[in-house]
Amino acid sequence: MALRPQDLLVSIELALSPKATYPRLAHALDMSLSEVHGAVRRATAAGLLTDDRQANATALVEFIVHGVKYVWAAKRGGLTRGVPTAHGAPPLDGELVVEEPVPVWPDPHGSVRGESFEPLYPSVPKAAKGNPRLHEVLSLVDAIRGGRARERKLAEKHLRRILAA
Repeated sequence: MALRPQDLLVSIELALSPKATYPRLAHALDMSLSEVHGAVRRATAAGLLTDDRQANATALVEFIVHGVKYVWAAKRGGLTRGVPTAHGAPPLDGELVVEEPVPVWPDPHGSVRGESFEPLYPSVPKAAKGNPRLHEVLSLVDAIRGGRARERKLAEKHLRRILAA
């Protein structure tokens, strides 16, 4: 059973909100209950979650740092309005100075104009707008998916701090 992008999204949300119920996960991530159930099942089989739906922080960070850029490579596009991600969003936006347009998840209601960066899952921009901590972690995941060596290293440091807590 192969992992899907929503499996990582659900695993990250459970790492941030360990007591979240299936309905709460579905609402927070703008997914159906059946999508959440399937994601939990696959993430548990892959070892990202334990049998009691708790995030396996070590495995989660290891997969994000060493595997996500190969499994779900970043797809970039032209300039568009959207929600900032990767080095264009906290916490990396305060640590890196970049002259080029920042990466953004396309969203007509987004606050920034930048380079289109396909989100891990279609509901990511909406879910991130409603949850700053989730936005931060997903932006770090995107820095690893599509960033340069320095961005990836900084993102890894932040991910270890956030997800190990």
